[in-house]
Amino acid sequence: MSSTWPLSPWVEQHHNRIGFALQVGPKGVGADRSNQLIKTGLLAEALGYDAFLIGDHPARGPEPWLHLAALSSVARRIRLGSLVNCIHYRHPLMLARLAADLDHLSEGRLILGLGIGWDTDEFANFAIPFLPARQRQAALEESLAIIRGVWGDRPFSFHGRHFQVENAQVVPSPLQRPSPPLIIAGGGERVTLRQVAQYADACNFLAFESAGGVRTPDDVRRKLAALRRHCEVLDRPYESILRTHMTGWLILAEDEARLGRKVAEYVPEGIEQRFSGALSGFAVAATPPQAVAHYQALADAGIQYFVIQLPDAADQETIRLFAEQVIPNLR
Repeated sequence: MSSTWPLSPWVEQHHNRIGFALQVGPKGVGADRSNQLIKTGLLAEALGYDAFLIGDHPARGPEPWLHLAALSSVARRIRLGSLVNCIHYRHPLMLARLAADLDHLSEGRLILGLGIGWDTDEFANFAIPFLPARQRQAALEESLAIIRGVWGDRPFSFHGRHFQVENAQVVPSPLQRPSPPLIIAGGGERVTLRQVAQYADACNFLAFESAGGVRTPDDVRRKLAALRRHCEVLDRPYESILRTHMTGWLILAEDEARLGRKVAEYVPEGIEQRFSGALSGFAVAATPPQAVAHYQALADAGIQYFVIQLPDAADQETIRLFAEQVIPNLR
């Protein structure tokens, strides 16, 4: 494997044990959601989650970098990041600066997630053109070049179709060397998984249709076979890439009656009605035994690390049930 991407210690530690991260999406809990995000991050740390992540949807939810910086000052162990940062919402130089600064504030606990974006409404909120997937993938490749370039030991210039920088350098560069762990999200078999094999420490598959639709064990096996082929072409060890999966929303309850009430609270119109078409597969509602079966099947297909996302940062029931009744029963 190229010395540019040596085996990440974060990847290595999950070779023999499944990892788990908690992500909070844009809903939050009303006016006090900033304080709730900090409390939830500290709870995730206390319960042993590997990472606490905040979704990158600043047009309609908390700005992740601001809240992660605040959390870094009080959390002492848990890794921090966003799965994933849309490369169109901030210039790559700004992303590189934010990432380096948070890596220092957290004493080397940043995970940097990058993706091309999928939420057409949010692109419209920012008045950013929602380009065809191939062009957004090309923009991601330019972002990767700039981020890594400005973390280097001399000023860096780059003139691409989508992004440009001139004599730019982020000083100090990230604390983690040669860089923080990098995740690329998406399941495109021709381009995205080639980018993972070429540039990233981890892939990330999402369950809902507009972001790849990797929902079943068979979906996982097909995507991982494609990733393995790209690794072979690039002469990169397949095992040097952490294989991660994200649930759009997870809702857990002790029994079916309680679960029905929670689903009615968060999704009054019903999961099938709310999450259809492009969002099909976005939400999982389950009791702990059902969740164990769901995630074990994905792990058996090759997933090494799971990110669960909450519809509500205050849903301590789901956070605790997953940590106490699901994680210990996965192998």
